[in-house]
Amino acid sequence: MSAELDQQCVNTIRFLSVDMVQKADSGHPGLPLGAAPMAYALWTRWLKCNPHNPGWVDRDRFVLSAGHGSALLYSLLYLTGYDLSLDDIKQFRQWDSKAPGHPERGHTPGVETTTGPLGQGMANAVGMAMAEAQLAARYNRPGHAVIDHHTYALVSDGDLMEGVASEAASLAGHLQLGKLTCLYDDNHVTLSAGTDITFSEDRAARFEAYGWRTVRVTDGNDLAAIDAALKAARAETARPSLILVRTHLGYGSPEQDSFKAHGSPLGVDDVRATKQKLGWPTEPAFLIPDAALAHFREAVQRGAQHEAAWNERVAAYAKVFPELARELQGRLRDELPPGWDRDMPAFPVDAKGLATRDAAGKVMNAIAPSLPALCGGSADLDPSTKTALKGQGDFNPPPPQGEDQQGSDGGGWSRAGRNLHFGVREHAMGAIANGLAAHGGFIPFTATFLIFSDYMRPPMRLAALMGLHAVNVFTHDSIALGEDGPTHQPVEQLANLRAIPGLTVIRPCDANETAAAWKVAVETRDRPVVLVLTRQVLPTLDRKRYASADGLRHGAYALSDAPDGKPDLILIASGSEVSLIVAAAERLRAQGIAVRCVSMPSWELFEALPQAARDAVLPPSVGARLAVELGVRQGWERYIGAHGDMLGVERFGASAPADVLLREYGFTVDNVCKRAEALLTRHALR
Repeated sequence: MSAELDQQCVNTIRFLSVDMVQKADSGHPGLPLGAAPMAYALWTRWLKCNPHNPGWVDRDRFVLSAGHGSALLYSLLYLTGYDLSLDDIKQFRQWDSKAPGHPERGHTPGVETTTGPLGQGMANAVGMAMAEAQLAARYNRPGHAVIDHHTYALVSDGDLMEGVASEAASLAGHLQLGKLTCLYDDNHVTLSAGTDITFSEDRAARFEAYGWRTVRVTDGNDLAAIDAALKAARAETARPSLILVRTHLGYGSPEQDSFKAHGSPLGVDDVRATKQKLGWPTEPAFLIPDAALAHFREAVQRGAQHEAAWNERVAAYAKVFPELARELQGRLRDELPPGWDRDMPAFPVDAKGLATRDAAGKVMNAIAPSLPALCGGSADLDPSTKTALKGQGDFNPPPPQGEDQQGSDGGGWSRAGRNLHFGVREHAMGAIANGLAAHGGFIPFTATFLIFSDYMRPPMRLAALMGLHAVNVFTHDSIALGEDGPTHQPVEQLANLRAIPGLTVIRPCDANETAAAWKVAVETRDRPVVLVLTRQVLPTLDRKRYASADGLRHGAYALSDAPDGKPDLILIASGSEVSLIVAAAERLRAQGIAVRCVSMPSWELFEALPQAARDAVLPPSVGARLAVELGVRQGWERYIGAHGDMLGVERFGASAPADVLLREYGFTVDNVCKRAEALLTRHALR
């Protein structure tokens, strides 16, 4: 490669990005101008990918964590031959464009994950690197490396400021993820000012303390130095790498090194001045020299060769290890193994009952041996969330020579272990799970208390936006957790979760609904699922007397009904409060009141039903409806109607034993009956 062609290619990236932003009159030109050289070096010299098959399993992953620099990524995708046309590029940030303002997974070919909220992409990349390491350890055999790829992320000052990036980087260093490399666009500028007013720490020293290998490139235009740093990062196997590349935001423009170049188009005059400064023709816009395009498009042939060689390796592997090959291919195709749920437990009737967290733990351990894709862990809460997969090993770095080789559950310290230990890092846990799901081959799960779902809301929102299959388990789901008090007692969290489009929230009422909930969670392939579980024990209902727990699939169903199927009153509840309305219904029926009891574990599943099916559960003709849930009232109006009532929790909890709290907050049979009778009286007077 001649230096002249290299420079032409770098400037092609720069000005394709600048012209994109200028035409849209919206976007971020500063990052592409400064970061183009490092992106060029990575994409043309190191990144293993196949532009004509963006989903090829053994490709290297590239994450633009600094998603505001999306024009850079779209330029690279177009130039290297992905299914993104120049016309698409020219529609940057416009309605129905394949080049939206920030990268969106599933929307643009070649985009691995949706980024923009800073720090999320870096944590996703940690998850992708963990995915590669776990799959390689489980399936590779000597002489048969069928999983062997790297994960790269381009991160910004803003990414490294965000707490989620620190959480993820700390875990990545601990786990010794040697195939993870982050290119840091160290330009000393953020959206509103220079970093000197907020960010003066030694970033290299911080990452070295995390256990990363760091190297500085003092000139962001020095392709040879960047190339050498990437080569060294590839050679490092025991530590992730951070390459600190000193760049200049808005390089070559009149606003170079100023925050003014960060998030606004340069303007016609400054675009012209920047092109002149860097020796680029001022006209036409979207200029792509033939020699540069031909060089970039060599990625197509390279990619085809990479994939063909991999296919040969897989074929050879399948001959020697046919069972492993079938299992791996099924995982990578996102297929559920035949009979994966054959050992799903059925729980006997038990008035004393079982906490749904305990039931969920039994279900997880029953299905795990038949579902190798199930992999995850908790934020240091396995003993409380009951989510440890027994005998499945821990995903951890090997211990020092001579120390105990056993993991925490006796399953060993193999990279193939399926129990992930996230530490007290809920935010990173959610984002890492997204990385596992986006990588492919996993049904990742996370676990913590429901109150800490607030820490995980950003990655759950992004999982819903991307349609990623991740399962988030939240236990200790109400004030009934008791003595820990209001700091740990969720009140508004259910409403918060239900407000996220594309997120399915399920709150089962007993052990058998919990089993049904896990089955739905596994089979739901196109969206994240939340399971909300209790700390306190709940009766396991007699399903010969009450409707089958399979009704959970519909989101809401009649547990019991008036003899003629024409109720005067409908009691509705989710989770632990279902057993409360069941007991209240028995007392009301003894008074001659025709009552229907409805278990409503999932609003989202219920809303997916046709209107006629929803009306069959909640007949419009029955206006006397009482909902009972240990959470805020918000949202229940749609189900209780204008003339219904809702017994909820509209203030924070308190520290006391659970039975005292439930009594003081009115969650008793007596109070439910009293509210129901008052509701019927009001309806009689209407």
